[in-house]
Amino acid sequence: MNELYEVEHVTVSIRRSSADVYAFAANGANLPRWASGLGHSAESRNGEWLLDGPLGKIRVRCAPFNDFGVLDHDVVLPTGQTVHNPLRVVPNGAGSELTFTLFRLPDVSPEKFAEDAHWVARDLERLKGLLEA
Repeated sequence: MNELYEVEHVTVSIRRSSADVYAFAANGANLPRWASGLGHSAESRNGEWLLDGPLGKIRVRCAPFNDFGVLDHDVVLPTGQTVHNPLRVVPNGAGSELTFTLFRLPDVSPEKFAEDAHWVARDLERLKGLLEA
């Protein structure tokens, strides 16, 4: 298929260096502190993070550590479906920009897509609050 999905870029400015933001967000153990949709605790096993939360028992595979601010992660749902989540941090003056790219997949209604975008925005604001505290 050559279909393009509707996209929402959810961005937050953070008054911390991109290196600091990257170090915190790249550590899967920190996911429960800011990614409310994923789970309440994270356990590292075989290069993945196991979480139990609103979506049930999920696995999260994070991009390898890198110098480019790539924080992509795949979420493997209890159904076995994998959702790819592009996430980037880039320098912005003395701080940084964190951008999550949300794709509206074919089975997602416009209302659910807007709800998901709002959820991502809340989570990024939570991350910002942790890092600026």
